[in-house]
Amino acid sequence: MIISHCKFFNRWMFATISFAAALVGAMMLLYFVDFISGAQAAAVYVKGLQVPSFAEVVSQVKPAVVSVQVRSNIREPIDPMGGFFSGSGIDQLPDDHPLKRLFRDFEQRHEYHQRRGKARMHPVSQGSGFFISEDGYIVTNNHVVSDGTSYAVVLDDGTELEARLIGKDPRTDLAVLKTDAKRRFIYVDFADDNQTHVGDWVVAVGNPFGLGGTVTSGIVSARGRDIGAGVYDDFIQIDAAVNRGNSGGPTFNLNGQVVGINTAIFSPSGGSVGIAFAIPSSTAAQVIHQLIEKGAVERGWLGVQIQPVTKEIAESVGLKEAKGAMIANPMNGPAAKAGIKAGNIIVSVNGTDILDARDLARRIAIIKPNATASLGVWRNGKKEEIKVKIGAMPDQKKGAQQSGKGVSPEGSVSLDDYGLTVIPAEDGKGVVVINVDPDSDAAEKGIRPGDIIRAVNNKQVIEAKDILISINEAVKQGRRAVLMQVETNEQSHFIALSIQGK
Repeated sequence: MIISHCKFFNRWMFATISFAAALVGAMMLLYFVDFISGAQAAAVYVKGLQVPSFAEVVSQVKPAVVSVQVRSNIREPIDPMGGFFSGSGIDQLPDDHPLKRLFRDFEQRHEYHQRRGKARMHPVSQGSGFFISEDGYIVTNNHVVSDGTSYAVVLDDGTELEARLIGKDPRTDLAVLKTDAKRRFIYVDFADDNQTHVGDWVVAVGNPFGLGGTVTSGIVSARGRDIGAGVYDDFIQIDAAVNRGNSGGPTFNLNGQVVGINTAIFSPSGGSVGIAFAIPSSTAAQVIHQLIEKGAVERGWLGVQIQPVTKEIAESVGLKEAKGAMIANPMNGPAAKAGIKAGNIIVSVNGTDILDARDLARRIAIIKPNATASLGVWRNGKKEEIKVKIGAMPDQKKGAQQSGKGVSPEGSVSLDDYGLTVIPAEDGKGVVVINVDPDSDAAEKGIRPGDIIRAVNNKQVIEAKDILISINEAVKQGRRAVLMQVETNEQSHFIALSIQGK
């Protein structure tokens, strides 16, 4: 009995202890899980990786976004029936045939009414835009409004208002409309896009495919994109869905400020594939201010043709890094008047280093015409500071007109080491390339028959031996390439040609 009781007691004690241990273990496990969950939540919150809701931002900014409708005076073709009847055999009938007279009378009446009728307004495009002031100024893309003669905007609540064009700037693809409706509009502000970083959340609002009031989200996927639209390309790339009709619409940060204006997409299919491009707000703000104030944009102008500085070019002129913008042709503008010549490389503007040719174009453009700028110019193996009075960019730039007449093969000289055969140019300035060895470095660098070599290492070429003299001087200086100024189709550019044997 005692043994039995002891056995029972032992069993009871064992069960009790096991239960207690299990209970304590479970409590510790729950506490540990709770602790880990809390730590993870805190870490997520501290690192800012918690996915937010965009509802609050959207409710604030969506009323400021509009659908832009563009119409134009388009007259229908005067004789649309002629194409229908031609080739039908009617014109082969005798002139007095009743059927031919019937069709001729019909076409004459149709033409008469077409000529007398008034041209009707037809829609030509639609896009997006947004208010930037409570009195009705609206920003959109130039390509949205460029073909229009009248404009209307549809508000988020469905109200349609007439608008007028204030100004447009094709170079940055921006335009400003104004509605004169007597009411106060909800508007949005521009952000400092310098504070916008790759990986930041953004929200795009617009009018894709005419649907209106559509919101998409994504992140900034790249900065400083050049898509070949022009020298001022500096786009923000986003992966928010942007489609046809979103053009001119805003991209917002989570503070409800405009960081960019949607202007283009990359799409093999015509629809969104997650690559869209927006004009940075800093660029837009400068342009829009001028459009509102003056109806046009004034830009600084150097009056030069420029080209990138490659590693080979940098090596040939003694630059440590392939940075700056090379002057291919100074033309007849402010730079030439200040003494800047072809082959010079602009490496800084007002003390700020120039990264490349596009960077130079943008920095000069924001300088007011008639202001004086200090340009850091690399030439003759050293940097010089040159003061230039910036001009106003003309509507159309005219390149320097240079001779490019036909040539004769008489007096040709072969530069066998470089795969070139040249003859003196008819204007006495340079030599004309009449043959290029397809396996040569010259061919690889793009020199073609008909090109004119005007200078080598900034020294004018008159005959073939001048090229060899400049090459020998470069060899003595330890250079591995020479810089050739080459003219192709009256456009000057520079090529770094490798020195053979180096």
